[in-house]
Amino acid sequence: MTRAIVYRFLQAIPIFLVVSVLVFLIAHAGDGDPITNALASSLPQESIDAIRREYGLDKPVLVQYGLWLEHLMAGDWGTSLVLRTPVFEVLARSFGNTLLLAAAAVVVCLAGGVAVGVLSGLKRGSWMDGAAMLVIQVGHNFPVFWSGLLLIWVFGVRLQWFPVSGMYDMRGDQDWLDLLHHLVLPAIAAAVISMLILAQLVRAQVIEIMGSDYLRTFRAQGLPRSFLLRRHLGRNLLSPVINITGLQVGYLLSGVIFVENVFNWPGIGTQLYNAAAGKDYPMIQAGVMLVTGCFIAVNLATDVVLDLLNPRLRNGGGPA
Repeated sequence: MTRAIVYRFLQAIPIFLVVSVLVFLIAHAGDGDPITNALASSLPQESIDAIRREYGLDKPVLVQYGLWLEHLMAGDWGTSLVLRTPVFEVLARSFGNTLLLAAAAVVVCLAGGVAVGVLSGLKRGSWMDGAAMLVIQVGHNFPVFWSGLLLIWVFGVRLQWFPVSGMYDMRGDQDWLDLLHHLVLPAIAAAVISMLILAQLVRAQVIEIMGSDYLRTFRAQGLPRSFLLRRHLGRNLLSPVINITGLQVGYLLSGVIFVENVFNWPGIGTQLYNAAAGKDYPMIQAGVMLVTGCFIAVNLATDVVLDLLNPRLRNGGGPA
């Protein structure tokens, strides 16, 4: 089992390095270097040269990459060119807000996707199944930001049930109830597409499990349907649901980043948008690598959990 976990971890390292190379090369694409391109119109050349030396941009490209990666892994992510504060401090605050929104979106995705998928699979061919499949097929075509705007118009503007901007009401107590009130719409907007995908896949799994030979045999022997659902359906759904959810977390994270800008949520997405507008390349590079690291970590954790659920690996087998 330990071998399998170590093997999964080693597989993640080359992915992180490849992404780091791409991020570094994109930042250095075009004429000149990112510092010169960002500050040429706002600072004299002497100041630009000093900043370039601070970031090691006066050295060969391979040396620049090595220094940048070394500082990145050590937590020294440079200084924001716009905010004039350490990038790590800014992203740490924003990242906590993004994690909160992403966690809420995962809860919505799991609860809604599993519930709709199971009900639709058990009621295959009914009007409920047909309605669910129609919503799933239509919902796949909605971009995340469009779903956010639709939720704002319906539940924020027309019905006025939920706030549509920020994390707290600046005139209120700013307690956890206020936070939850502000969290509802962005969490739904970020989760809706992944929830529909999860529901469709869970429905297919339910239909396959309920149509299996061993369940038909149990039903023929007179075992109650409720017992079969509780004992066999839930157990057999666990691994595919974990696998599907792990795959969807990456899409959820990207959806959260778009949703943050729609709902003015002070997270990484908003920070990266402002950094791109201000050509704040240290912030952009570190932010992209932070999101990449989260995506890799979630997929690694998903693989490890699936390995733990695999009895062959638990009993000492090697990785598949």
